[in-house]
Amino acid sequence: MNRKVLAAAVQFNIALGDVDANLKLALEGIRRVREKDARLAVLPEMWSSGYDYKNLPQLAEQTPRVIEALKEVTAELGMVTVGSLPEKDGDAVYNCAFVIDRGEVVGSYRKLHLFSTMGEDRFLAAGEKTLVVPTSVGRLGVAICYDLRFPEHFRKLALEGAEIICVPAEWPKPRQEHWRTLLRARAIENQLFIVATNCCGIQGKLDFFGMSMLIAPRGEVLAEGGEENVELTSLFDFEEMVSYRSQIRCFEDRRPAVYGTLP
Repeated sequence: MNRKVLAAAVQFNIALGDVDANLKLALEGIRRVREKDARLAVLPEMWSSGYDYKNLPQLAEQTPRVIEALKEVTAELGMVTVGSLPEKDGDAVYNCAFVIDRGEVVGSYRKLHLFSTMGEDRFLAAGEKTLVVPTSVGRLGVAICYDLRFPEHFRKLALEGAEIICVPAEWPKPRQEHWRTLLRARAIENQLFIVATNCCGIQGKLDFFGMSMLIAPRGEVLAEGGEENVELTSLFDFEEMVSYRSQIRCFEDRRPAVYGTLP
């Protein structure tokens, strides 16, 4: 049977440090895309708080109740959500994306690549594992923002069977074209679907351009947002991915024995 799923990106301006306000925006956006029959909703990076670095340990303590709210709404609506939140583990705080499928946390991914240019590595701990997880909407891989600049990360997710890669992000101006080009490249080279949700608006000194995107395996941009709060949806047809991979057999034509282990 040909599988199809309506996927959505829920883009909004994150209120720095205001968990209740951000949770309200997220839940409202999830409900609106479900009214359009979406079954997968991807939220931005650190969407409950933004990068309120000084208060992240305290803000992370609210993440369990945020997850409970998502578990409740996804169980009610029969949906999958993905988005990253501050996660506290002992004395460390991680930028962690949770995959919640119809009321259950089925996977979590701690951001591997921390953006040292902005000091992210001074406030957050880095993860150690990638994630591909089976869900009711297909096999999902997860990457977060800066991970986009590391093609080997995305190739690993593809080789592990990801059909859709979800990319929560806080990607600021003036690097819009990097965002758009890299996302399309990751979809094309791995021949899979991508849902990339950026935030929008101004947080402190940073101006975020939005431009969330849903991308097909051939690199076609199926939906793209502007710089305001928006929900985007597009139908993902998995037969399209299977057909494209049979036409251009990149995975069969790989030569990993030649590549060896990269230094």
